[in-house]
Amino acid sequence: MKIKRIICLTLILLMSFLLFSCSTSQKTDENPTQEASEAAEKNGDIYIIYTSDVHCGIDQGFGYAGLAAIRDNLEKQGYTTILVDNGDAIQGEAIGTLSKGDDIIDIMNAVGYDVAIPGNHEFDYTVEHFLELTDKADFQYISCNLNKEGELLFPAYTIVEKEGIKIGFVGVTTPTTLAESTPAFFRNEDGEVIYGFLQDETGQAVYDAVQNAVDAARADGADYVYILGHLGMSAAAEPWTYADVIENTNGIDVFLDGHRHDSDQVVMKNKDGDDVVRSACGTKFNCIGYSHISKEDGIVETNIWTWLNETSAPSLMGIENSISQLVAEKNDKLNAELEKVVAKTSFPLTINDPKEVDNSGKPIRMVRRAETNLADFCADACLADVDADIALFNGGGVRVDIEEGDITYGDIISVFPFGNNICVIEATGSQILDALEWGAQAVPDEFGGFIQVAGMSYEIHVSIPSGCQTSEDGLMTGIEGERRVKNVLIGDEPIDPDKKYKVAGADYLLLNHGDGNTAFDGATVLQDKVKLDNQTLIDYIVNNQGGEISTDYSDPYGQGRITIIE
Repeated sequence: MKIKRIICLTLILLMSFLLFSCSTSQKTDENPTQEASEAAEKNGDIYIIYTSDVHCGIDQGFGYAGLAAIRDNLEKQGYTTILVDNGDAIQGEAIGTLSKGDDIIDIMNAVGYDVAIPGNHEFDYTVEHFLELTDKADFQYISCNLNKEGELLFPAYTIVEKEGIKIGFVGVTTPTTLAESTPAFFRNEDGEVIYGFLQDETGQAVYDAVQNAVDAARADGADYVYILGHLGMSAAAEPWTYADVIENTNGIDVFLDGHRHDSDQVVMKNKDGDDVVRSACGTKFNCIGYSHISKEDGIVETNIWTWLNETSAPSLMGIENSISQLVAEKNDKLNAELEKVVAKTSFPLTINDPKEVDNSGKPIRMVRRAETNLADFCADACLADVDADIALFNGGGVRVDIEEGDITYGDIISVFPFGNNICVIEATGSQILDALEWGAQAVPDEFGGFIQVAGMSYEIHVSIPSGCQTSEDGLMTGIEGERRVKNVLIGDEPIDPDKKYKVAGADYLLLNHGDGNTAFDGATVLQDKVKLDNQTLIDYIVNNQGGEISTDYSDPYGQGRITIIE
């Protein structure tokens, strides 16, 4: 019943703001938002509208145009609105990668955000670049724990006063950012960590920072205090989850949270036993969050509006406003950027056999059953970007060739079109051996889970039948009998089944059972969501290769990392 009610409310709001946006767009081409807010008589109530983990989904779900239309419609009804964001706005799609977040800040400025906090991915283009973006932002960034050598980089809190009501906002970002983004970005030239998030083993430093900011906001006259958090709730994030913070503080009215892409609505007790609402709003505009404050009754409701359709709201509803026009302009700019030449190669980087064809005359796809030069290149790109011993990639994730000649951004992104995130885990040699065995099960036939590697080599003995055992839902349950993967080397040394190794790769394979591979269950996550796989490839081509692919990759059959023994 609750889900149905939310959907109904969403549809009602969408229908009403569609009618409104159509009527206002006929009145003015410059700023329909401003006209709507000026024309309405205020009723004294406030809607805090919040977004989180948009990850550059500028025209997905509700989209920024839908967000603006909802806000405009509430203003038209007499409500006053405050728009806030919980982080991870500038990374996640090609528009973020190629503009380094700049285009996203432009859109957020145009929409009219009031307050925002950094998420862990705000630092993916370096901390310094993010700070440059904050100078460009027309809205206030806050954080009670992001610091440089002990000095806060932003105000710990801010107070927004509307309709005679003072609302305090306190920002807090997960200390796991130091591992989840690129660790080197938080260090100086001597390798010393100079940026931090008040990380400690107990979490007390973060709790104290939040409490001090809440108390200061109250002393500054705040009638209500909202946390803008990028913490989430997972075992890997302890002791800095939203639950940890709520349980160890008081004075918080509502905790608006992000980071884990959930849409959970939770009520829990603070350290004094008082109820605190925690609300999250998913990712890429599949939800928009709100908190309704009545001048007479206080905080009436905190919840989310949801958009469950694959087609975005602006597209399906025909929403046209100044934001939809800006988004279209940014997409046009992106398409032009994708055509920009950024490198060249004197030979093709391939996923196909350069000689053999099938019965229909089409090239035989090789990357899902044997080594190729493009697969080597992709694995090396991952390994060059993180602190790891080896890199593993599923061959099915490498999608198209890079042809001889000029290479564009679009060419690179087409290689890794799914936007998986690079991560680093700590796994035993035994787990790595199981993963390789699972990947080799179909050779000489294709299998999307066939594993391409960097920093290591191995043999596949095809004459030995695969002993991989599978559950009804296609997941690996074990390996029986003699193994077909043999002579595995990490560097120049035989793999030690009991030793622990740092393994880099896409979260699809290492964390999410991609192609049914469960070998890494229980492995320790050292770095989660370091950056997008296609961004890693762009960085490697542009930065490490100097704009021209090394002839080390000229052999289409690769560098001899995987040997097939017939």
